[in-house]
Amino acid sequence: MIIMMIGRLGHHRLQHPKQGGGGGGLKNMMGRLSIAVVVLLICTVSLLLSFSSTSTSTKADSRSAAYRSQINVEELWRSADFGGWRPSSAPRSDWPPPPAPSESNGYLRVRCNGGLNQQRSAICNAVLAARIMNATLVLPELDANSFWHDDSGFYGIYDVEHFISTLRFDVRIVEHIPEIRKNGKTKKIKAFQIRPPRDAPISWYTTDALEKMKKHGAIYLTPFSHRLAEEIDNPEYQRLRCRVNYHALRFKPHIMKLSQSIVDKLRSQGHFMSIHLRFEMDMLAFAGCLDIFTPKEQEILKKYRKENFAPKVLNYGERRAIGKCPLTPEEVGLILRAMGFDNSTRIYLAAGELFGGDRFMKPFRMLFPHLENHSSVEHTDELVENTRGLLGSAVDYMVCLLSDIFMPTYDGPSNFANNLLGHRLYYGFRTTIRPDRKALAPIFIDWENGRKAGFDEAVRRVMLKTNFGGPHKRVPPESLYTNSWPECFCQTSPQNPADKCPPDDVLQILSDRLKSETTDDLKPLTPLNLTVSEAER
Repeated sequence: MIIMMIGRLGHHRLQHPKQGGGGGGLKNMMGRLSIAVVVLLICTVSLLLSFSSTSTSTKADSRSAAYRSQINVEELWRSADFGGWRPSSAPRSDWPPPPAPSESNGYLRVRCNGGLNQQRSAICNAVLAARIMNATLVLPELDANSFWHDDSGFYGIYDVEHFISTLRFDVRIVEHIPEIRKNGKTKKIKAFQIRPPRDAPISWYTTDALEKMKKHGAIYLTPFSHRLAEEIDNPEYQRLRCRVNYHALRFKPHIMKLSQSIVDKLRSQGHFMSIHLRFEMDMLAFAGCLDIFTPKEQEILKKYRKENFAPKVLNYGERRAIGKCPLTPEEVGLILRAMGFDNSTRIYLAAGELFGGDRFMKPFRMLFPHLENHSSVEHTDELVENTRGLLGSAVDYMVCLLSDIFMPTYDGPSNFANNLLGHRLYYGFRTTIRPDRKALAPIFIDWENGRKAGFDEAVRRVMLKTNFGGPHKRVPPESLYTNSWPECFCQTSPQNPADKCPPDDVLQILSDRLKSETTDDLKPLTPLNLTVSEAER
């Protein structure tokens, strides 16, 4: 601004040359001095205003930063803001009933491999695959894999009758491939075995798989984990996955009762938080985060990695700097303390055997002494015998689902954490705390190196960027099973007609249509609610 004023003054002088005469010279000099004084005053005022504005802006930014660094812990114990949305996976458009036995293209068998939650996703995909192929689904098989050493199967974990009943509008499900009579003889249909491609598109099921099914009468897809693409441009198909995941897949009554008993005991003393502490041998070996362990422990992790994962050179420092390492128990405790949780907070730990012994848990326990797990809350012989099997995982899943707050410490390739994030979103936008490991990594590295000033403030700034369990746009690589919004949600008064909730009698309509088109051997069933009510939340 000063430069502009000086420029204008020089321009003024060029346009008004000296005219001669002493009086005129003095007069001109006085005029120039007056202009200079005016310019000086304007510049001074301008500078003062600029300084005042900068000071005010700095104070405003300071106040804004202070506001952004505040986390109200009491609000976190309640569900997140859901902005008028509610969960609903009922069909929004015409949804014909499954084919009668005589119209089915054949039978679909699948073997779901992996842990409980990987199998859960596979079951959802199996139902959708059967719907796509107009096929009859054989009750999915659960792999008694080497990790779980558990052969409970579908019958041992899930309520089979509820599963078949809930999906009666979507697919026809049988427990076994029935025998057929041909030329006066009874024989079994042998399912043709196929290894489906990973993340196969719908077109693979409607061509390759369907061709084999029509030829052989039945196909057997194995292994069946991540064998159907998640991102499908058909919201009705995505809603079917939600109906399977959040309504049809219900654990057996004794598992539900056991889980509720644990929740009741924990909640009898107030709010409680659940944490999926993924500081276990398999995940640490997968992540390649070895340097914090003793030489002997590092050898164990290296051996496990060599036997179970593809060869890859991993540098701990590089992995640590970009947040690829699971949070240590102490880091989890430091995050919670920085957010404002105190040592009276009750925490339920859903975790397998923590690697590295008690030296890693001790700092966490000093910060939060009220730690529990399913064995410490509920002393039952069944849990003791099956604490690391499907039963223990199922109980952990339900307790985490019903907890007031859920925090996964490593939601990368963790099916348990990712499925729970999606289920809690669907189950009433329950609060979740999702640490951004990449953003937190440099903060923890500074802390480890003794630069601890401003640590809590820096952690709070990172944590405030989370949505704490509210609806948010799904961005790859986030999975549909982690975030089914908006396909499996609706609004009663939407701005977009596509988001409108289905009519309250939609299931009665489906039930009436099913009754009119099914054979006599399928007995009528009462309608089921495919929305989550206030009472359930």
